[in-house]
Amino acid sequence: MNTSITLIGNLTRDPELRFTAKGLPVASLSVAVNERVKEGDGWVDGPPSYYDITAWRNLAEAVTENLRKGDRVLVVGSMKIEKFEDREGNQRSKPAVTAEEVARPVPRSASPAPAAPQDDIPPF
Repeated sequence: MNTSITLIGNLTRDPELRFTAKGLPVASLSVAVNERVKEGDGWVDGPPSYYDITAWRNLAEAVTENLRKGDRVLVVGSMKIEKFEDREGNQRSKPAVTAEEVARPVPRSASPAPAAPQDDIPPF
């Protein structure tokens, strides 16, 4: 079962591009997401959660050409829980995300300032 997910975080490493046996491009990237936690009167970053992201085809090529470690990204995709066995033989699980979109979010400070009201100009 896949679940839709939207993540905003920072790349923990440069995206890595490889090709399947059929020649399809696929990129692997990792994103750290910090939960915001209220501390006193303000908000601080809580502990990070890490997500492995897979991007396919044109998106795979675009992310490897345009993104680098540390970049802030917005990822929209589907998530499933992958189960695996670690080196000690323990059963483990981790979230795995297949990206549908990856973009750089626009910082709040980059949005245009509202126009100052001009009281001396009539509204018509």
